[in-house]
Amino acid sequence: MKILAVSDQIVERVYTLASNGHFDNVDLIFGCGDLPYNYLEYLETVLCVPLFYVPGNHDPKFNPQDARSRAEGGSNLDLQFAYCDNYIIGGFGGSVCYQTNAVNQYSQTEAYWRAFRMLPRLLWNRITKGRALDILITHSPAFGIHDDTDRAHQGLKAINWLIKIAKPRYMLHGHTHFYRNNISESESIYEQTKIINVYPYKVIEID
Repeated sequence: MKILAVSDQIVERVYTLASNGHFDNVDLIFGCGDLPYNYLEYLETVLCVPLFYVPGNHDPKFNPQDARSRAEGGSNLDLQFAYCDNYIIGGFGGSVCYQTNAVNQYSQTEAYWRAFRMLPRLLWNRITKGRALDILITHSPAFGIHDDTDRAHQGLKAINWLIKIAKPRYMLHGHTHFYRNNISESESIYEQTKIINVYPYKVIEID
């Protein structure tokens, strides 16, 4: 399965690549947060493949009744699951809290409570499918993995816990940007999970 994953920054070249057939062999689109929803909708429309996404810390609070708070035709996977081509996909949106009363920002403790809400479904997946999760898409990186030293880009410890509990084969995230050599690598292995920073976009092939 081939995935186009995007996050955090509109890349004008992607419009051209999509319209010229460069991504025609892509099976899924993953949005890892902090992108205008019309950007995601454009990719979904042109490529005609399913779109799954999670909100970032700059995205609006999700409201199914408000078209401005969602990507039309896509599936918001924040704390939700999807089953596609026998893959189990789960999502965890938002980032660490660095502003007062901000949307999609959580303290480390709040993030843990959100992660706990995924436990029943993870256990059900393990019972019925023999595994809890194949792919985890997040906005924030895990704590200590592809995160940064400033407060706004610190990773969430709850994601580390999710990886240990659910043991996904892949985790895809955004939020941390590559500039002034602040991030040394975009792919890492943690607890046998391959973690990929997709900023600003990547095509990923999953065996």
